Amino acid sequence: MLELQHIHKYYNPGTVNEMCLFDDFNLKIEDEQFVAVVGSNGSGKTSLLNLICGSIELDSGNVLIDGKDIGREKEYRRNQYIGRVFQNPAMGTCPSMTIAENMSLADNKGRLYGLKAGKNKARMNYYQESLRQLGLGLEDKMDVKVGVLSGGQRQAMALLMSTMTPIRFLILDEHTAALDPKTAQLIMELTDKIVREKKLTTIMVTHNLRYAVEYGDRLLMMHQGKAIIDAAGQEKKDMKIDTILEQFNQISIECGN
Repeated sequence: MLELQHIHKYYNPGTVNEMCLFDDFNLKIEDEQFVAVVGSNGSGKTSLLNLICGSIELDSGNVLIDGKDIGREKEYRRNQYIGRVFQNPAMGTCPSMTIAENMSLADNKGRLYGLKAGKNKARMNYYQESLRQLGLGLEDKMDVKVGVLSGGQRQAMALLMSTMTPIRFLILDEHTAALDPKTAQLIMELTDKIVREKKLTTIMVTHNLRYAVEYGDRLLMMHQGKAIIDAAGQEKKDMKIDTILEQFNQISIECGN
């Protein structure tokens, strides 16, 4: 179980631009739960992911995994059991390296290379079989540099690479936002397949309300550092896009927009 307990986070403390984003925020996420997170800009969605991954520091509070506090653990250590896919496809792959080299890097995450070849020829068949499941023909382009691939191909690779080593948590930070509708749908279907097969606890931030409703088994709507909607189980299944839009409109009116 992942727990956030009594989280406080300020930006620009002690200045005229000081802003309190999280004030005694609490959240529990059960193992293997797939949580979709929506909310307006500045609501705390990405900051929530960053606090879990260790990309930004807590002011106070605890981040617990199975009761163990990781709130002060460095980001690179959390990466051993957390996979993350970003909005920008370029952030999950190395453009100047080939597909095979990228796959090898992901396959060896957390291990010491030493003075030996970066690519393990014995693993090439495994990489090709893994890529073949994407249905994008990448298994036949192992020596092609990733920088020449389309955004959708790179994002599919980033998703696959983030889950190659054993992880418990998958963090998806608007990972379809930069893609065209057809490619975004392909990536969402691939995401759902990987999450289910690997039994990953997943948190997906998205601005696509249809994806938030259709995928996952829990939905959070963030506003000013609080979860104003938290629907799981049958309540999540019954959730309609219009219900979320109505809440967005209400927030917009309250904010004077």
